[in-house]
Amino acid sequence: MQIGELPDSETCWALLERVSASPKLRRAARLQELLFYVGKRSLKDGCDRIHEQEIGSSVFGRPDSYDPGIDNIVRTNFYELRKRIEAYFDSEGLQEMLIMEIPRGNYIPVFRYRAVEREIGTNNPAEIQVPIIKSSPETIPEVPQTSFPRRWMLAGLVILVLATGCALFFWGKYRALNRSLYPWQYKPSVAGLWSEILNANSDTDVIVSDSSISLVQALSHRTFSLSDYLSRSYIAQLQTEDLSPDTRADVNLIMARNLGNPDEFSLARRFLELDPLGKNIHLYNARYYVPDLIKRDNVILIGARRSNPWEELFEDRLNFVENHDVNGVITNHTPAAGEQQTYTAANSVDYCVVAYMPSLDHSGVVLLIEGTGPEATEGGGDFLLSEDQLANFKRMLHVNKFPYFEVLLKVTSVKGTPLTATVEAYRSHTNLH
Repeated sequence: MQIGELPDSETCWALLERVSASPKLRRAARLQELLFYVGKRSLKDGCDRIHEQEIGSSVFGRPDSYDPGIDNIVRTNFYELRKRIEAYFDSEGLQEMLIMEIPRGNYIPVFRYRAVEREIGTNNPAEIQVPIIKSSPETIPEVPQTSFPRRWMLAGLVILVLATGCALFFWGKYRALNRSLYPWQYKPSVAGLWSEILNANSDTDVIVSDSSISLVQALSHRTFSLSDYLSRSYIAQLQTEDLSPDTRADVNLIMARNLGNPDEFSLARRFLELDPLGKNIHLYNARYYVPDLIKRDNVILIGARRSNPWEELFEDRLNFVENHDVNGVITNHTPAAGEQQTYTAANSVDYCVVAYMPSLDHSGVVLLIEGTGPEATEGGGDFLLSEDQLANFKRMLHVNKFPYFEVLLKVTSVKGTPLTATVEAYRSHTNLH
C-alpha cells in the first residue's frame, strides 16, 4: 500500500488490536472494551458518529435514558483512553507507520499515516552509488616511524582535563536542578516513604472527595455503598424515598453538581508538587475514578468514607475507622493498653487516620488520609510531608524502612497558631508484606 492511500479497515483493525494488547492497555479491561466497541462501530458497522449516551448504555451499563450531563463516565474514560493511545505511539508503537487517535469532541477513531520526510534522490537504497577512490601504491604516503609528538600528548591531556571539568560542572548543575525540583528526595524519612508511593514504574492517582455524595447522604439520611455509587443506582433509590418536595429539589440540585473540598484540593496540590513534571501522578475526583485504575496504579485516597466511597475497599484492613453514623468519632477496634475505644473530635481537637498499605492485589501501594474535619486532613498531610515527624514515627516503630502502617493523629488547631499533629496510637502491619 502506498503512503498516500487511505488505510483499509482490516489494516486499521489490526492496528487497533496491537494497541489494545500493548502494556498501556492490556490490564485495563474496561478501556479495552471501550476501544473495541467504538472500533467495531466505526470500522465494521460503518458509523461516522457515535453518541455518548449509546456508549454509556452499551459499555458501562447505564440505562438508555440516563443523563450524560449528570453522569460523565464516558468522557472520563475517553480522557484516559486518549492518553494511553498517545503514550503507545510515543513508546513501543514508535515504529508504527499507521497511527490511530480519537479526536476530542468525537468518539470515532481516526487513522492516518505518520508524516514521512522526503527522500533525497532515489527511493531505493540499493541504487545509491558510493564513489570509490582508487590510488596506486605509489601515491600512498608513508607514515613516519617517529614517536608521537609531545605537543599532541599535551593537547590530549588539556582536552581530557577540560572534558572532566565540563562533566563535573554539568553534573553539579544537574544535581542543583534535581534538588530544586525534588527537594523531598534529599530528606531521608520523607524519601523512604514517598519513593515507594511515587514509583517510576507505576502511575499514582490522587483521589479527592465527592462532596456531593456526602451532602446527598446527609439530606436523605441514607448511606450508599461503593457499588451503589459506581452504578449510580443511589439516584434511582432516592426517587423512591419519601422526601419532602424541598428536600427532593435540593438533592436533585446537588446530584447535578460536582462539588469538591478546597482543603482537600490544597493538600492534593502539595502531593502533585512532589512530581513537578507530572510524569507519574494524576488527580481525580472520586466521582470520575474507575475500578480499572485502582487495580493497576498506586493510589492516594483523601477524605472520609462518606465523601470518598472508594475507601470502602480497604476498611476491613483498618483498626482505626471513622464512625459512619456519627461525625467526628473514630472507633478503635482493638484497643491496646493505654488506648481509648473511641476518639471524639471536639472544640479545637480533631483526629486523622493515615494508613499506608498494599493495593488490592499487592502489586502497588495505597495511602489513605481520613480526617474528622478539614484541619485534621491538613494535619495528616503535614505529617506525611514532614521529615521530623516521619523520622520520629520511624523511631517509634524501631525500623530503618517503613513497613505498612496505620496511625491515628490528634490534630490541634487554635486560631492564630499552626496546626499540631501528634501520634495518638498506631499499628504496624508487617503481616501485609
